[in-house]
Amino acid sequence: MALAIVSDTVSVKNALISVSDKMGLADFAHSLQEMGVALYSTGGTRKHLEESGVEVHDVADYTGFPEMMDGRVKTLHPKVFGGILGIRDREDHVASMEKHGMISFDMVVVNLYPFEATAARSGVSREECVEQIDIGGPSLVRAAAKNHRDVAIITSSEQYSRVLAELHENDGTSLKTRQTLAAEAFEHTACYDRAIADYMRGDSMSGDFPTSMHLTLKRKAHLRYGENPHQRAALYSDPSVKGANLVSARQISGKELSYNNYLDLDAALEIVRGFAEPAVSVMKHNNPCGAATGAKLSIACRKALAGDPLSAFGSVLGFNRTVDVETAELLCEPGLFIEAIVAPDFEASAVGLLTTRPRWKDNVRLMQVGRLDTLGATIQRRFISGGMLAQDADRMSSSPLQWKTATDCQVDDELWDDISFAWEMVRHVKSNAIVLAREAALIGVGAGQMSRVDSVEIAIEKAGDRAKGSVLASDAFFPFPDSIEAAAEAGVIAIVQPGGSRRDNEVIAACNEHDIPLILTGRRHFKH
Repeated sequence: MALAIVSDTVSVKNALISVSDKMGLADFAHSLQEMGVALYSTGGTRKHLEESGVEVHDVADYTGFPEMMDGRVKTLHPKVFGGILGIRDREDHVASMEKHGMISFDMVVVNLYPFEATAARSGVSREECVEQIDIGGPSLVRAAAKNHRDVAIITSSEQYSRVLAELHENDGTSLKTRQTLAAEAFEHTACYDRAIADYMRGDSMSGDFPTSMHLTLKRKAHLRYGENPHQRAALYSDPSVKGANLVSARQISGKELSYNNYLDLDAALEIVRGFAEPAVSVMKHNNPCGAATGAKLSIACRKALAGDPLSAFGSVLGFNRTVDVETAELLCEPGLFIEAIVAPDFEASAVGLLTTRPRWKDNVRLMQVGRLDTLGATIQRRFISGGMLAQDADRMSSSPLQWKTATDCQVDDELWDDISFAWEMVRHVKSNAIVLAREAALIGVGAGQMSRVDSVEIAIEKAGDRAKGSVLASDAFFPFPDSIEAAAEAGVIAIVQPGGSRRDNEVIAACNEHDIPLILTGRRHFKH
């Protein structure tokens, strides 16, 4: 075997193929064969290629060592790994390859056993999962990626077309391509090993926090820009997140989503998935400016939009039911401008109305996420300088049966629905958070203020005359009774808050003075 000439481009004379996912493989192998590439393969891959009319050499014939143990041992042989790892312009390497009858593999095509798909199956046994832990595959991938100066490593059917295009154009693979393929290969095995490690450790997005956390995110799209035009942005998907979510949603109409659209739509979806009855949320700058439940979706939608009509202009909407024609007709009324809508689904006629009738026409982004019966991640992650914070998502259920009425005046039975609605809503508003609700609809919001008093005043101002007869929810305790005075003057008739202040007695006394029932939940809902 002569020393290879050092070159940027490496021609492909021999290729080793052993894949689990055989999508597109036969066409790829046919193309390689037409270029004069000798193909070597194993087990099921070899059989698939032979049945597709591809001439292929059996690796067992090449190594002189048969496959055994149900395929657990087939490529783990020096003649295979020597043919991959041998450096083509090293005399000692070439001499060793010649001495032991090794051929040089210029291309390795390998993808790994479907461990993640197997582990995700309902009712799968541990033994079945263990059998899907690939041994030879990762070894082949890593060997070829390590020796990428001489070997092209292909780990995905998505790479077939670009590799073939380069082979046709240059009669070989370029060093740049081999470096790119090697990087993708190491990423492939790293994700694979992480999935196995998480499974073996029993790691999930619940229970105790793991001692180490490795995020595997795949870039899905470049965005036009970030929060502001001078900021770059991209969207990444997290394969560990199951159920309805914005990243895996299907966009059925409209322009490309912006960075801010994603944030608002995600918040809108998070609100409505917490209600059993038809619910609608109206988001502006990552805070709800309207939300409501109703006997049917169109009723909830009209109530939600009425919460703050001025702020609702240019907002995004979240629905927990399929958007029907009646609701679409409402959204097409003059004076409305909606940026984007997220919902489990859309009736075809509703899509037609939303994309043709209003002045926004097909500019509105319609995002179909599927059924909301599965909650999102139960662990929230947030990056800070130097690391990341992780916490349980604020999803622990709370029942009025667990709450305490602290005042002498008691709650009228007909108010409990509004109190429960207000308490559910306040945890979705940025702290300090105050919401006013009436008839299961949001009518006033005070969000993100440094002073709780300011939040109360803003919520009351937003509600206007509608504040009379409303209930007020606060995400944390009132440290002083001054906000109670303001609420009473506005006509609030019930207040729900966590309690726990050293001045709770003063706040309770103020509520008694104004004959306002005060419900203490014992649970805070800060959202920063």
